[in-house]
Amino acid sequence: MEKIPLTRAGADKLETEMKHLKSVERPAIIKAIAEARELGDLKENAEYHSAREKQGFIEGRIKEIEAVMSRADIMDPAKLSGTIKFGATIEIVDEDTDEEKTYQIVGEPEADIENGKLNIKSPLARALIGKDEGDSVEVRTPGGTRSYEILSIKFV
Repeated sequence: MEKIPLTRAGADKLETEMKHLKSVERPAIIKAIAEARELGDLKENAEYHSAREKQGFIEGRIKEIEAVMSRADIMDPAKLSGTIKFGATIEIVDEDTDEEKTYQIVGEPEADIENGKLNIKSPLARALIGKDEGDSVEVRTPGGTRSYEILSIKFV
């Protein structure tokens, strides 16, 4: 099985989510199912079916997190240096629009582009890996080819 790269912060966030699901969400949904059963006929009981659906989601998410954590390769970016690699926080500028952005290259389970967490498997991350400050990269995106210059690389 392939290892899944995660930062320590990403692993901690997943563990916190799993603890919440197991200690808060799971007991609450079990209680909701029990209360819905008390209402009678289960065939036409919307509360019961809704609670069972939510239970399926919770149990599925717990299994998903457990699978990720069992294959996690937790890395500490602060111990890294050099060219861009997993865990690097990079500042880039779009050479066409002069728009500056900052991203940290992270594993797929912790990726969140809205919060600057760039999936290591994304086209932009793949283009940046191995590059250094001052380098320019071209990235093919669904909207066309974009050019970026690397302004800074940090490992924090």
